[in-house]
Amino acid sequence: MIDLRSDTVTHPTEAMLDAMRSAPLGDDVMGEDPTVNQLEKESALRLGKEDAIFVPSGTMANSIAIGAQTRPGDEMLLLEDSHIYLYEAGGSARLWGVHPRPLTSVKGCIDVADIHARIRPDDPHQPVTSLVCLENTHNMCGGLVLTPTQVAPIVEATQKYNLKLHLDGARLFHAEVALNTPAEEIVKDFDSVSFCLSKGLSCPVGSMLCADKKTIAEARRLRKLLGGGMRQAGVLAAAGLLALKEGTARLAEDQQRCQRLAEGLAALPGITVNPAPIQSNILFMCREGASPEDYQNHASSLAEKGVKLFDIGERGLRAVVHRQIDDSAIERALEIFSAEFSS
Repeated sequence: MIDLRSDTVTHPTEAMLDAMRSAPLGDDVMGEDPTVNQLEKESALRLGKEDAIFVPSGTMANSIAIGAQTRPGDEMLLLEDSHIYLYEAGGSARLWGVHPRPLTSVKGCIDVADIHARIRPDDPHQPVTSLVCLENTHNMCGGLVLTPTQVAPIVEATQKYNLKLHLDGARLFHAEVALNTPAEEIVKDFDSVSFCLSKGLSCPVGSMLCADKKTIAEARRLRKLLGGGMRQAGVLAAAGLLALKEGTARLAEDQQRCQRLAEGLAALPGITVNPAPIQSNILFMCREGASPEDYQNHASSLAEKGVKLFDIGERGLRAVVHRQIDDSAIERALEIFSAEFSS
C-alpha cells in the first residue's frame, strides 16, 4: 500500500528506536527528564527563541500558544482555511473563550489590508483584537510556502496595533528547505511558533512550542490543565532530538518526489495539479468536471488499487509525500493514477 494520506503516517527510523530505548529519563512534569530538557533547549536555539515546551500534538501546541497570549473574550485573526480554524475542534473558543475571526486566504497568507480593516475599536460592545495566526507551510493551500515578502507587512501591522503573532509551523522545516533560509530567520518576528516532530520528521509523537520564557511558563500551566504532562517523556523526546539533528536535511527528497508526482499527474488528460509549481511535499489534484462525490469514489477506488489519499471536497484529492514514499512508490502510484483516471 502506498499511503499518501499524510506525513503523519511515518514511522520512526531504526536510529530513533535505538535512541528511545537508551534515553536518560526522569519525570518531565517535575522538570527532571534530561532528554526532554535537552530537546526543549535545542528547539529554542534552533528557532532563536528563549524557551520551548514539548507537547503531545500540534493541536495542543497551537492551543496553549493561543491560551497563553490572550484573555477570555479576546479576538484573534486567522485564515479561513487554516488548520487552527478548520481542524482543531474549535479549541480557542471552547477552552479559552477566544473569538476566532476568519479572513480570506490570499496565496496562503492574510492580506494586510484585512488586518487594518478588522482591528476592533476601543468599544465595550466589542472584543479586543489581540492575536494574529499564520501557517507555514499552508496545508489547505497545497503546502504553499510563505515568503518573507508576504510576512513583512503582517509583522508591521501586528507591531502597530500591539498584537501577538503566532505561527502554526507544523511543517516549518519544509519551508526552510524550500526557501533555503534557516528556520530561525523565517520565524524571527513571530512571538510564538509551533512545529511538528511527528510529520515529515518521522517521530512517533510530539510537537514543540517555542516562545519567550514568560509565554512558555504559562504554556506549561495550560499543558498541565489539558493533561499534557507526560512524565518519562524522554522516551519520545529522544526521537525528536535525532529528528532535529538528522531529519530536516532529508526533507528536500520529499519535495523532489512530490514534484515528480505532480509532473506525472499533470500529464494525465483532464487532471490539474495545485499548486503549480509544487512548493513543498503536498499537492492537490483535480479532475475536470468532477464533483465532491466523484472524489470520494476516486479515493475509495484508488485505495482498492493500492494508493491511499484523502478527498478534500471541492479541492479534490490531496497527496502528501514523506520519508516512507521512495522513488519506486512514486512511479507505482503514477501507474495506478493513470489507470484510475483513464477509466
